Amino acid sequence: MTNLIIALVLLVGIFFLLRKILSDKKWVLPKDPFPSPWRIILFEKVNFYHALSPEERALFENKIQEFLLNCKITGIAVSIDIADKVLVAASAIIPVFRFPDWRYSNLKEVLIYPDRFNENFETSGEGRNILGMVGTGYMEGKMILSKSALHHGFQNETDKKNTAIHEFVHLIDKLDGSVDGIPALLLEKQYTIPWLDLINKKIDEIYKKKSDINPYGGTNRAEFFAVASEYFFERPKLLAKKHPALYEAMEEIFDHEMDDRNLVKNKIKVSRNSPCPCESGKKFKHCCEGK
Repeated sequence: MTNLIIALVLLVGIFFLLRKILSDKKWVLPKDPFPSPWRIILFEKVNFYHALSPEERALFENKIQEFLLNCKITGIAVSIDIADKVLVAASAIIPVFRFPDWRYSNLKEVLIYPDRFNENFETSGEGRNILGMVGTGYMEGKMILSKSALHHGFQNETDKKNTAIHEFVHLIDKLDGSVDGIPALLLEKQYTIPWLDLINKKIDEIYKKKSDINPYGGTNRAEFFAVASEYFFERPKLLAKKHPALYEAMEEIFDHEMDDRNLVKNKIKVSRNSPCPCESGKKFKHCCEGK
């Protein structure tokens, strides 16, 4: 009987090991050069990309490709194009950029809705006040994003809001088993209690209307973490000035000194005579335009 139990335990162990190996094999890594049209999208729309060094941009581009190779993006009652997909991928990579081996193992598909939707995922009727959601239950492994909110997050970098980044932060939070505002995979244990104390203090300031943090962050700890993350990646210098302790905590969590980044606020349009985004020193028309 004992030998049978041992054999069963070994078989179970082998099963889970093989499942992990097969799962890892399914993860696809980029093999092709980064498409030039994608680079134009990043160059024109994503300020975070502007603030990176050439070496960091190459890494960012690689992670964009990797994300899109491993996560399906589907339009629901709306057409989507490569710009939508690249912006979704950028939203995913920005919070985890300092973690080069990061994989969103709990995400298989992002569903793009045209605009706001309700709790029943309906795009018409009453109660349509949701712009983004991380799926649970039968929607596990999926994320829903409003297309209009996705683009607004990159069009307006002064409002401290980016719905897509918000939802990906929820996904990061969820990886330890619960969405509770404590990203255990990124936050060392000794910082947990100080982090909770800081969250409670900042939520209290929101309730007392003594804060410029989005009031939605006062809903609960999970929403505060996501809202504060939007602020951190959109307006890091302002966050460091107005909420230094919170900024330092976010810097610790994301391992990123965002206030050192020179986030470009003016929009740039790449024309044929513009310097090529690949930084070859040539004009776009003589470099990547035809690639």
